[in-house]
Amino acid sequence: MHAVDAFKLVLVLLALIVALHWLALKLRLPPSAALLVGGGALAFVPGLPSVSLDPELALVLFLPPLLMDGAYSTALGRFRRHLPGILSLAVGAVVFTTLVVGAVAHWLVPSLPWAACFALGAIVSPPDAVAARAVLKGVSLPRRLSALLEGESLLNDATGLILFRFAVAATLSGVFHAGEALGNFVLVAVGGIAVGLVVAAGWMLVAKRLRDPTLLVVTTSLLGWAAYLAGEAVHVSGVIATVTAGLAVGWYQHVIFPAIVRLIGGSFSHILVFVLEAMVFILIGFSLRGVIERLGGIEATPVSTIAAVLGVVLAVVVARFIWVFGSDAVLALARKAGLKRARPLGWRQATVLGWTGMRGVVTLAVPLTLPLEMPGRDLMLLCAFAAIFATVVVQGASLGWLIRTVCPVDNDPPAKMNMPATEGAMARARMARVEELAYAEDGTLIHPRLLEEYKRRMEFMERYEEDASATMEILRPHFDVLLASIAAGRAELIRIHRDGHIEDEVLHELERDLDVEELAITFQRGD
Repeated sequence: MHAVDAFKLVLVLLALIVALHWLALKLRLPPSAALLVGGGALAFVPGLPSVSLDPELALVLFLPPLLMDGAYSTALGRFRRHLPGILSLAVGAVVFTTLVVGAVAHWLVPSLPWAACFALGAIVSPPDAVAARAVLKGVSLPRRLSALLEGESLLNDATGLILFRFAVAATLSGVFHAGEALGNFVLVAVGGIAVGLVVAAGWMLVAKRLRDPTLLVVTTSLLGWAAYLAGEAVHVSGVIATVTAGLAVGWYQHVIFPAIVRLIGGSFSHILVFVLEAMVFILIGFSLRGVIERLGGIEATPVSTIAAVLGVVLAVVVARFIWVFGSDAVLALARKAGLKRARPLGWRQATVLGWTGMRGVVTLAVPLTLPLEMPGRDLMLLCAFAAIFATVVVQGASLGWLIRTVCPVDNDPPAKMNMPATEGAMARARMARVEELAYAEDGTLIHPRLLEEYKRRMEFMERYEEDASATMEILRPHFDVLLASIAAGRAELIRIHRDGHIEDEVLHELERDLDVEELAITFQRGD
């Protein structure tokens, strides 16, 4: 394909993303499911060129920035608190699913070597960070459940990729040493953490010296790729390196970034992640055509192959439920035995957790890297796409209904301070500082209006801490008037500019002030 044609195709895909995303919002469906189905349907439209997803490029292009964004926005306190549960899912569930799928695949296709069966299990076992983020955006979950799913989606790709490499090597060489594999697994994981910390430390040194907001945003946006490529270059886990760097940057960005960088960076990251996530799903849909063509067409697919694919997909779903409910049963027994730290989820949260195992770009890209001489390569490709389709479309589309049906309860203990108490503490700190600076050294009051304004703010905060909901109801009409006044000011500013009385620079400067003021009021309203 010519470079210009490739660029035109990218523009067409972006237009399709907008259209399918809008349609999904109208139909109240997960956008990821609409993009996947829409891409798969459009792949067979006559006249459209065949789109092949280069596996190495897909992993390097899509995975690092999306993992980085997820780690950056992860609540590190909850992540540490729930780390045992996260590792149970990200390592234990992935290994267990790999074994179950491998056993089922060998039972359904006895001619397939055991190592190849486990390679298939490693391909379909890790739920995908991109798919999980895309589906979970539209649902509301208890805090513990959110922490488990977010943490799992950040780490399980590393487990799946490492298992996959071991299984492929064992298939092609016919040799496998469990002790050596376990040692390499630990070495790759620990090495990934070390590389991520080094990359994050380097970023902090650079970020402290950069003053330009644009350069800070660009530098931080490149950090995910830097960590991933650095990890892969020294043969450790690039996924873990990226997640580690993202967690470190997310923790320190509050003390390194000025406010303008957080505002600009947040907006830039939101758009970048939206485009990359959407592009992943529509490209996976387009890849269906290539998978079917490799198998010689749907009509040429044997019934035994279809049965094997359905069996593998069913094994993927059932294995997750077995692991989740089995782990929860162990926690319940430990709790009864007197271990106070063991807190089982309960059947409601366990049901939702078992149903949230969406597969995505890693599951599709990894089998495309298989050598041509790999036994069962075509079957692995078909199973990978079927697992993605079943988990994203079926599970993703029904997740909201499941949550509303089972009503998972948030049993995490509340934080020591809520929003009103925290805002009150901040307001008192600001008031104390204003009182210090409002007077000259000789005791003369030099900022009377500012002091009076902050006294009024403190009076409001005292009422807000006593009854936050009632205070906000009283304040909403006040915010509505402020927003109306901003709209009137903006209309007058545009009229003056359109009449040719001011230059564009004046328009942009004053409009920015109005935008910042409107944004602050919108945040205060809680919109």
